[in-house]
Amino acid sequence: MSQKAERPTLQGQRFRTRKRDEKEKFNPTGFRDTILSSFHVEAKNQLDFDAVIKSLLSDTKIDYRVYGEQLFDIIIAGGILAPGGSILADSDSSKQYRTDVCLFKAVEAHDLVTIKNFANIFVRLTQRFGYLEKTLEEEFKKIIVFLKGFEPDDRIKLAKLTAVLLSLGLLPSHVILSGIQDHLVKEGYALDFLIQVLQTWINEKDPATVWNSMRRSGVDNKLLEFLPPNKRTSETIIQTFQNNGLQSLVAFLKIKESEAKKAELQKKISAHIKNKSASKEIVELIKESNLKNNLEESELIVLIWRTLMSIVEWNKKEELVAEQAMRHLRTYAPLMEAFTKTAKAQLALIIRIQEYCYENMNFLKVFHKIIVLLYKADVLTEDIIIQWYKRDHSNKGKSVFLEQTKPFIEWLTNAEEESDGE
Repeated sequence: MSQKAERPTLQGQRFRTRKRDEKEKFNPTGFRDTILSSFHVEAKNQLDFDAVIKSLLSDTKIDYRVYGEQLFDIIIAGGILAPGGSILADSDSSKQYRTDVCLFKAVEAHDLVTIKNFANIFVRLTQRFGYLEKTLEEEFKKIIVFLKGFEPDDRIKLAKLTAVLLSLGLLPSHVILSGIQDHLVKEGYALDFLIQVLQTWINEKDPATVWNSMRRSGVDNKLLEFLPPNKRTSETIIQTFQNNGLQSLVAFLKIKESEAKKAELQKKISAHIKNKSASKEIVELIKESNLKNNLEESELIVLIWRTLMSIVEWNKKEELVAEQAMRHLRTYAPLMEAFTKTAKAQLALIIRIQEYCYENMNFLKVFHKIIVLLYKADVLTEDIIIQWYKRDHSNKGKSVFLEQTKPFIEWLTNAEEESDGE
């Protein structure tokens, strides 16, 4: 008699949860209380920054990954920030929820030395806990949005602290763009904050460094957005900078404005060339546009050259590109001739042609042919060509291009001597 095998039964198994696997309950007020109790102030009512830093770095039980935002709130404002910029209070009014050991309470608006000491707290924290760098960036993006909720002096302190951290490379410059909020722009808080940041920043770093940082982050393209919509002009932002001691940045603003005008003009010229407009028509277009742009002839001719050379899809074969270039430039030589009336413009054109041929290898052997073509078309004069050859050439491909043009220069020199003899 066969016996049936017993069917297996499922039985629950108890697992003992390890203490390290238990998820800690998120308790921001408890974290705040711990931080507040660890801060110390000297009897003279002056901050002991070393003691503050030591207390923040020595407590290994606190997880700053979880409470990084609250930590930075406390260091800047003295407590946990609620939406809008107010300090989050407890229902128990007897409980301390804010400390005076913070940027807003412990420093006067003009005291840059103390502000730098606060900046050093952030430096030390991010050096010790690298993951806090991203949290710090997010903190400033958030807190700048709360500008309206802070006292006037506190806004200045925050702007100066932002500038110091920018100069130290601890913050990316695009955090400034958080001030572009409709309510902040409309009431002037955004522009005031921008100006105060820049005033301190250029004192910490040279203007070129400041501008390059803004340019890399795209802040330079957003400057007009700090102005109310009805005042968003380059003239207004330039005047604002001049009125607030930022003259060193005005030069960069004007260069940017000029480049924008050039780009717009180049776009118009390209459209006319694609439509096969006559050189005379394009000349009139440029002259009309330049009544507003006020560009020098030397700038215009370089722009025209850049446009003419970018509009063509050049042949990949070196032996064919010369013929293609000659045909194209011969067509638009009258256009170039109209804007090379001055020696400065002619020299600027030759140098740009030299640099173009150097940067585009297929044109290395075409340079002298272009110069001869433009000489015959009255775009370039012999005096300027000789001047370029003898002393005013670029160093890019210098030996190659001087050797190429040597026979032509000798011919020009001999022709000039014969003319003088006659």
